[in-house]
Order: sequence, then C-alpha cells, then structure tokens
Amino acid sequence: MGQVLHGSARTTAAVRRAIHQSQESLAQLAKRYALNPKTVAKWKKRAHVHDAPMGPKQCRSTVLTLEEEALIVAFRRHTLLPLDDCLYALQATLPHLTRSALHRCLQRHGISRLPNLVSEKAAKKRFKSYPIGYVHIDIAEVRTEEGKLSLFVAIDRASKFAYAELHAEANKLVAAQFLRNLMAAIPYKIHTVLTDNGIQFTNRKRDLYAFHHIFDRVCHESGIDHRLTKTNHPWTNGQVERMNRTLKEATVNRYYYETHDHLKEHLHAFLMAYNFAKRLKTLKGLTPYEYICQCWQKEPERFTVNPCHHTLGLNSYGVTGQCRAA
Repeated sequence: MGQVLHGSARTTAAVRRAIHQSQESLAQLAKRYALNPKTVAKWKKRAHVHDAPMGPKQCRSTVLTLEEEALIVAFRRHTLLPLDDCLYALQATLPHLTRSALHRCLQRHGISRLPNLVSEKAAKKRFKSYPIGYVHIDIAEVRTEEGKLSLFVAIDRASKFAYAELHAEANKLVAAQFLRNLMAAIPYKIHTVLTDNGIQFTNRKRDLYAFHHIFDRVCHESGIDHRLTKTNHPWTNGQVERMNRTLKEATVNRYYYETHDHLKEHLHAFLMAYNFAKRLKTLKGLTPYEYICQCWQKEPERFTVNPCHHTLGLNSYGVTGQCRAA
C-alpha cells in the first residue's frame, strides 16, 4: 500500500530515513534533496520518519468554553434536533454562538450527523410560491378522558402561522364559523383556502340539488378562492397534515388529559409558543409572526390591521417602521 502524504509534504519516508542516517552536513543534504536546511535539521533530530500531527494536542473551540461545549453536546444528544434548530434553541442561552461554531463543536465530538432513521427518503418537492394569505385547512380527531373532540387546524403556506380550535362536532356550520374566526384572528387578508372534499367543506358530487354550501358562501362573501384537493390525494394538503401531526405529538400523544378544558389550555399555549417564539428554518430563522411583520413592511395593502397590535406587551412603532415589543 502506498504512503499517504499531506498536501505540503516535501519528503517521503525514504528521504527522511536517508537524512537521518547520513553523515553529510545540513547544507549538503538540503542541496541534495532541494529542501530548506531547517527541514533537514528537524528530521535529523527526530527519532521517527513518519508524519506526525502538528496541530494542537487537544482540539477545542476558541469561542466556546468547556462548559458551553458540554451543554451543546448534551442538548444535541438529548433532543436529536437538526443543526439550525439546535442553533435557534441555544442562542437564547449562548448569544455569541454562531452556526459555524456550533457545527465545528458537533464535529469535534462526532455528532455532526444525525442517525438516518429512514434508509430511503423520497425526494422532497417544494410548494409553489404564493403570497401571504394561502391557507390550508383540515380536521383531525383527538381524545381526552371525557371523550373525543374534532381538531380544526389551519396553517398559512407562506408565513407558517397556525390556528386551531377544538369542537365537540365537525359539521359544516362549525367549519364555516372556524373560517370566520380564522379571518378575525389573523391580521391579513386570506385570498385562497385549500381543503379536502369532506362534507364539512363542500357538497358531495351526488348531491346535485343541494343548496350552496355554507363554507363556500363564507368564502364567496369574503372574496376567498376555495380550492379542493384531489380525491384520495391527502398529500396535496400536506402542510396542514404535517401540522396535525405536530399538534398531536405535542399534546395527546405525549400527555394524558382528564378534561377537554385542560387540552384546550395546553393547545393554546403551544400555538402561542409556535407562532411567536418558534424560529423556523424555512423562514430563515424567523418566527411566523416575525415573518408576518416583515411582510407588512413590504405589502401593507394585504393587511387588515397592523400586526404589531397582536403582539404581547407594550408595542412601539420606530422610525424604521419595524414592530418592536417592549
């Protein structure tokens, strides 16, 4: 097997061995092998002829302390979050932490790559880019000790802002009222709504003489384009399907609820944390509401109210026109 040399090597093991055993002067050996006399002197003094690592004996960060590195490693191993999610979560505790410093720290400890839980992943397809106001709506079922509830979920395709309500029934009147509540909860206009073909959202194809569906009437009154997914194609509405799973994993799949009210309180707390504090990679590190405020600066005509009015705490409006919560 051939000898592997680093990129800056000027000698081989055979040349070093010859230098080490030669009785010639440093100048003569340097001229013979076209080397610097200092290089010849270095190999004369050494007892071995193989490459040795010349870097620091113990690799450590020049930015992070040992305690901070231990915190990062423990957080990564416990949560198994991706690099960007780790960065967003840890920056609140370590403000000086950068993405490159975090990546190098994980590399040093051999945990820069997460385990591949799925051997073959399908190629991800990006959604078509739409302006803010394209909303996906779906219904899921959750349970507490008191019985089952219908979880109505909506998520904006662009801002990732999520809204959800729990209801004892899932009929068309509840769906229509959910849409009205959604329009009142967000500070911008909804221009498109995507739902499945459930009877809560549209009439069945065989109902030829049915009245105009109340959900469609609410959309028509508000100037909303109501679109339907293809039959037996749930992935068309994949964003809200994924949000359903996220809400279930954060609530009923992890905790036990004795009452419906307990679940409603926890769901509300999670949505507040998600919309106002969760920094998302798809939004380049912004929270959903920070992205909404950013859109308000660029396209105020799409909004019905200043989004700063929906933030918690004392709000101020600076010279630059950016939202700030005191």
